[in-house]
Amino acid sequence: LPAEPKIFHGRDSELAEILELFSQGTPRIAILGAGGMGKTSLARTALHHTELTTKYQGNRFFIACDTASNKVELAGLIGAHLGMKPGKDMTQAVLLYFSDASPSLLILDNLETVWEPVESRKEIEEILSLLTDITNLALVITMRGAERPAKVQWTRPFLLPLQPLAQDAARKMFIDIADEGYSMEEMDQVLHLADNMPLSISLLAHLVDMEGCSEILSRWETERTSLISDGYDRKSNLELSISLSVSSPRMTSHSQDLLALLSMLPDGLSDVELKQSKFPIKDILGCKAALLRTALAYTDDLKRLKVLVPVREYMRTLSPPKDQMIRPLLTYFQELLELCVKFSGMESGTLLIARITSNYTNIQNVLRYGLQG
Repeated sequence: LPAEPKIFHGRDSELAEILELFSQGTPRIAILGAGGMGKTSLARTALHHTELTTKYQGNRFFIACDTASNKVELAGLIGAHLGMKPGKDMTQAVLLYFSDASPSLLILDNLETVWEPVESRKEIEEILSLLTDITNLALVITMRGAERPAKVQWTRPFLLPLQPLAQDAARKMFIDIADEGYSMEEMDQVLHLADNMPLSISLLAHLVDMEGCSEILSRWETERTSLISDGYDRKSNLELSISLSVSSPRMTSHSQDLLALLSMLPDGLSDVELKQSKFPIKDILGCKAALLRTALAYTDDLKRLKVLVPVREYMRTLSPPKDQMIRPLLTYFQELLELCVKFSGMESGTLLIARITSNYTNIQNVLRYGLQG
């Protein structure tokens, strides 16, 4: 089994929810969220929690699904962890093992790797369905995105997709990694760049520990996300982690265009703005749904579609928005400003001011782009 995470902050409520589901029986739980949000850490912490070690003892299995590309390979991975001899298709053997075993816990980590491709999705959902037919087998999966596989009766209440850490938890995580020698203000500046994503915090904090806060803040100005993308896997390379989501089969070219556009809009966009701006994006609300399903974007309390800072910086650097995407937005904001002047002092003018205020940073960025163009 993988070790229990030594640094774990800000997920107490999610852990409590998971343990509550286990206390009610044999659950089927999906831990969802964007890449780098700490899904694996949460699963590993639950795996080693006293309540679950007592309940399942030696019948706890943690399978990293990164290397599987179809049902047969996934069954083979599970079989290997169960100590079975390799076979052509281990599916039935795995099902028989768990059916005859004492109560067991199976965690399938990074299941999206094998589930996302359209050609393998149906068979993966079928094996998940068969696994959950086994009454004494608890199943936990971790998947990037906000979409649960079909054909499984997931235990309610569903665990919400993981969000960035609260500021206090983010600070604790940073302090656990980076040595002293920085001010609270400098630490918060670094955390702002990470947008409190656990993976980004971890990578940046390790750099701060080696080079100092001021040096890292200075390097970020020129290197952006490449600063924390020297690793060889999704857990040590931010750009690789983000690219796995961007290249997801759930993402169309139009969805990628929308993501690129949002990368220069820190204030995000409302549904009304998505439709009124007349972007050359086919089925723009469908593209919005794709961004939400892959957890590359989120909606804030005002229902505005936004992208976290690390994803914005990645897209702006490696896949910036095309000119034909920005021009309609430039026109839209110009018309909005003109209408605001025209109806100044009237009730409709007040509403227009509210719309402008909610796009303040967006307008600055778009106008700056227009001047540069």
